[in-house]
Amino acid sequence: MRNPYLPIPVKVKKTFIESEDRMLKTLDLIFLNKENKENFKFMPGQFCEISLWGKGEAPFGIASSPLEKDYLRFTVNRVGIVTTALHYLKEGDELGIRGPLGNYYPIEFFKGKNIVIIGGGFAFTTLRALTKYLLAYREDFKDITIIYGARTPGMLLYKEELKEWERREDLKVCITVDKGDKGWQGLVGFVPTIVERKAPSPEDAYAVICGPPIMIKFTLPKLIALGFPPERIYTSLEMRMKCGIGKCGRCNIGRFYVCKDGPVFNYAQLEKLPKEY
Repeated sequence: MRNPYLPIPVKVKKTFIESEDRMLKTLDLIFLNKENKENFKFMPGQFCEISLWGKGEAPFGIASSPLEKDYLRFTVNRVGIVTTALHYLKEGDELGIRGPLGNYYPIEFFKGKNIVIIGGGFAFTTLRALTKYLLAYREDFKDITIIYGARTPGMLLYKEELKEWERREDLKVCITVDKGDKGWQGLVGFVPTIVERKAPSPEDAYAVICGPPIMIKFTLPKLIALGFPPERIYTSLEMRMKCGIGKCGRCNIGRFYVCKDGPVFNYAQLEKLPKEY
């Protein structure tokens, strides 16, 4: 069994600037060791601790699907020492990852059901992984609706993929921004408002929501009002992560350690916890 404290060596395959302000950057990583690559098994919703020697480590949701075998994708918001250092990485630079960590979206429950995916900001990472996975097994699921929003058009992640998804006839995609620009022809409005306006049906459906805490806070009641049962609404509390293995205690909420028992929970579970999330 691998020591969970020891990072797996990887290197940068490719980097992409995602946002107009250059604060969001995507890294595609590859394993240095073939055995590590073969042993790294994960599902959408899980995360890794990414480490840089001399800088520290931080948790990030895996943005690639398990079916994308050539790389592991992470999108980094530059907000601190570790994330700034990650932004300066170039192709070929080496770093470390610990993982996969945490649980994942309950895809086994989703089979044969309608799926509503709701995302906000750069937290769309694990929802990209989920969407790519669902599309690879499209025949296993009924209607799939995606509602995704960002502050401005320039802050939307994975823009080319979003355009591809919008063109598909087997997906319903609603992209919104808080504030448009001269070239924006899509929806304008906060994600909770768009959820209320589009009113996805709760019939035989599961909802998955991931985004800033304030977005989640105001979207959950909208889903309940539409008739989604709390046990069929799933969200991720990945922003509570710290060490990733439940030792530091900083992710504790009630009886749960987010990095071990989560980060994915359904709303019925969260309703029984102290309102710290």
